[in-house]
Amino acid sequence: MNPHLNELQAYPFERLRALLANVKTPTDLRAIPMSIGEPKHAPPQLVIQALHDHVNTLGTYPATLGLAEFRQSVSKWLTKRFGLAQNSVNPDTMVLPVNGTREALFAIVQAVVDTSKGKPVILMPNPLYLIYEGAALLAGAEPIYMNAEKSNGFLPDLDAVPASVWERCQLLFLCSPGNPTGAVAGIDYLKRALELADRYNFIVASDECYSEIYLDESHPPAGLLQAAKDRDQFDRCIVFHSLSKRSSVPGLRSGFVAGDPTLMKSFLLYRTYHGCAMPTHTQLASIPAWNDETHVIENRRLYQEKFRAVLPILQPVMDVQAPDAGFYLWPNVGDDEAFTRGLFANQHVTVVPGSYLARETANGNPGKGFIRISLVPSVDECVTAAERIRKYIQSR
Repeated sequence: MNPHLNELQAYPFERLRALLANVKTPTDLRAIPMSIGEPKHAPPQLVIQALHDHVNTLGTYPATLGLAEFRQSVSKWLTKRFGLAQNSVNPDTMVLPVNGTREALFAIVQAVVDTSKGKPVILMPNPLYLIYEGAALLAGAEPIYMNAEKSNGFLPDLDAVPASVWERCQLLFLCSPGNPTGAVAGIDYLKRALELADRYNFIVASDECYSEIYLDESHPPAGLLQAAKDRDQFDRCIVFHSLSKRSSVPGLRSGFVAGDPTLMKSFLLYRTYHGCAMPTHTQLASIPAWNDETHVIENRRLYQEKFRAVLPILQPVMDVQAPDAGFYLWPNVGDDEAFTRGLFANQHVTVVPGSYLARETANGNPGKGFIRISLVPSVDECVTAAERIRKYIQSR
């Protein structure tokens, strides 16, 4: 067995199940799960129709490179969304379909890490999407956690990383908008990451799967390619996007990676052997989703409505603010495990302790004391959950 498997820790939801095991819940209150970031809005009809129209492609093996039409739709979307120069994103050399960002985030590490000259470093935000850590460990790299706390606007301080660490770094994970904090990295922040990548010769991998869920329609989150658009061929850059959050189709497992053509060429080779080609019907159903913004605007409107409805209920009784983007609330509740367990026992609402989404460092666990609340149920359910949370706090 891969010895690095022994380095993996229990996934947050395994820990959550253990925390809530044998807890008795009120029989008169139906469960409201707000722990997993699984969108519950109705999927767009155009995706459902495309799946129906292309069911005949189930008899065809898909190519790892994907359909030209899929890659072209992604190239056009990236160009328009991030204000890139026309034809700057070559669909033939800079775009690959992936089965959701999770598998691609894991795979890119396996493809790029080089352990032939000692143990490399992969830097990642903390709290974090635990796939970053697992990918680093299983590739034989050392994960270095950069704490994202209120004091630094929930964005890791890149300039606090010692030069000796950057010199060993082979890949930097960024997540903007952040999971779970919702913090958005601005253009200057992203440019600083690219300056460091140039100086120390590492890859910047930007997880942007929440980029289309934001509260201010006039200020969409910036992206890494947007920060890099004045550079030559987006070198050392790779971005990850998905339809899961953007179009409320997490079960479709449809996303893409895009960036540095030299890097993408090697990643394509890796994926050819990895055996992870996106099914043809999934690609064909994804094309109309990337081509359409109407359903995305409506999707975003529903999340905006939830924040407007929920925050006035919660803010009088807890330390919680609207995020810059994403669909999570990240309030400080004191003892995050005790709060999660008590809320579940008293009000049948499930959230996640923030400490489960972060790692212990010399400066502590930056998720400790927080909980993550996923505003993925319907507006009415979110309001009911907020009222139950308020009731639980007032009864303590």
